[in-house]
Amino acid sequence: MLVRSIFSNYYKLFMGAALAFSVIALTGCNEMAAEKVDPGRPVLVATVHYEAETPERSFVGTIKPRIEADMGFRVAGKVARRLVEVGQTVDIGQPLATLDEVDLKLQAEQAEAEFRAATGVLAQAGAAEQRAMDLKGKGWTTDAQLDSAKAAADEARARLNRAERSVELTRNSLSYATLVADTRGVVTATMIEPGQVVAAGQAAIRVARLGEKEAVVAIPETLLNRARSGVATVTLWTDAKKTYAAKLREVAPSADPATRTYLAKFSLPDAGDDVSLGMTATLTLADAATERVAKLPLSALYSQGGDPSLYIVDDKGEVALKPVKVKGYESNCVVIAGGVDEGAQAVALGVQKIDPSQKVRVVSSLSF
Repeated sequence: MLVRSIFSNYYKLFMGAALAFSVIALTGCNEMAAEKVDPGRPVLVATVHYEAETPERSFVGTIKPRIEADMGFRVAGKVARRLVEVGQTVDIGQPLATLDEVDLKLQAEQAEAEFRAATGVLAQAGAAEQRAMDLKGKGWTTDAQLDSAKAAADEARARLNRAERSVELTRNSLSYATLVADTRGVVTATMIEPGQVVAAGQAAIRVARLGEKEAVVAIPETLLNRARSGVATVTLWTDAKKTYAAKLREVAPSADPATRTYLAKFSLPDAGDDVSLGMTATLTLADAATERVAKLPLSALYSQGGDPSLYIVDDKGEVALKPVKVKGYESNCVVIAGGVDEGAQAVALGVQKIDPSQKVRVVSSLSF
């Protein structure tokens, strides 16, 4: 009996210790669960991005010279040599082509011969006039003879003057036999070949000036006002990262009958030698003074008896209500003009159930 009593006492003591240990373990697990960090309420967000209220419009254009002239000989003749090729850069005074000078030299020699003859005739007529005046002073001749001598002298002077001008003209014509560049530029076309007979003023060499370049684009009539008053920029397809300021210089007075667009020319004052003629460019048109706005889902707007606001989530998962300036409403979004910073994360769904004291976590989608 004594042994049974002792065994019973030990059994009760063991069961009590086991029960106490179980209670302690359960209490510790509850405390650990209580201490576990709450991940927060999952929310969808929309990023605030401001952009021009009126979207920018882009057009494909071509780089062309502002001034491109067809140069030709000022006299007719047969082409002797063409001294330049397409794509060649020329300087002021550089010869481009020459004509056969044989006939022009003969004309110059003829004019000089006439000048010498007129000089001799004038000397003779002048001496006759002087003798007539001397005789008239002595009373040995008549007024009619004196007038005749004066008329002959005047005619000789006019003939000499005409011969002198003829010499100058033939010399100029001889110099015109060499076509020279009147500006620095690049040859874009050649319309003559050696042996060809050309007329005076006929287009021979086309030279584009390198001083100023421009972008030529076709603008629809709905955007003509923006082209005149807006801000234009140009980027090249060869380097889309570099932007050039552009200024409208000219708009065609009438639309193209096929495309119903207007040809517009935008000067590029900052274009250097890296901008080559014929390159393809993209012209971007934007309004000069347009307000920048951001578009967000209508469900992101919170307004219950107060100013329209947005719940903004920070990096720590905390939310704050920020009043915003509403510009207007569209079918499925609200347009705001300020109140929150660029790049802010706004809660997009369930803003009526947000508790500002509760932390949230941003998710890409909500699962139900």
